[in-house]
Amino acid sequence: MAYDDQNIFARILRGELPAIKVYEDEQVLAFMDIMPQADGHTLVIPKTPAITLLDLPPDAAAYTIQVVQKVANAMKKGLDVPGIVLMQLSGESAGQTVPHVHFHLIPSSVHELGKHAAQMGDQEKIKVFAERIKAAL
Repeated sequence: MAYDDQNIFARILRGELPAIKVYEDEQVLAFMDIMPQADGHTLVIPKTPAITLLDLPPDAAAYTIQVVQKVANAMKKGLDVPGIVLMQLSGESAGQTVPHVHFHLIPSSVHELGKHAAQMGDQEKIKVFAERIKAAL
């Protein structure tokens, strides 16, 4: 399957769609999930066009996971959470809903997660959590 440069994350990366950003550099973007499974649910995506983790070049994967760790540390500090679920779904059959590789950082327990991509969150509330994570970075 070829990469679809019109997917929602590709459009966010080009600035065509808004995102509540937490972190950005030349290679990676971290932003709040607008359909959060828990308060503070954050997504980390490489700017490299890749559908799944298996399509991502090893150097981009290594760098992206370093940013995942950085954002997770900020989330733990800024939101004062005891645990974070790290989830990466590769392929539609695994539950991947956007065909651009991404990592979910969810400050919760796997036993308390809400349903994936089920309901829009309160955008103002999401912005508050984003500011707390950014402040901890």
